[in-house]
Amino acid sequence: MPTNDLQREFEQAAIDVKRLGERPDNDTLLKLYALYKQGAEGDASQERPGFFDFVGTAKHEAWATLRGMPADQAMRRYIDLVRQLLA
Repeated sequence: MPTNDLQREFEQAAIDVKRLGERPDNDTLLKLYALYKQGAEGDASQERPGFFDFVGTAKHEAWATLRGMPADQAMRRYIDLVRQLLA
């Protein structure tokens, strides 16, 4: 279970990521999405989107690759990635 400090940092990083000067590439966006979802919700539990939902499928697959990663680890990796992007 994440600590309150980690939870606050994670929530702040989610706010800070919206201040990026330029839009990250698609791979980085998928990493951000997957790490955020894993940190906030845990393992992907929804069904995979339909074949023609290319964006939804990519997001789901990115999140599913993190299956089993503890929430606190995902939160730390998300925070680190946001900090790198803002630097």
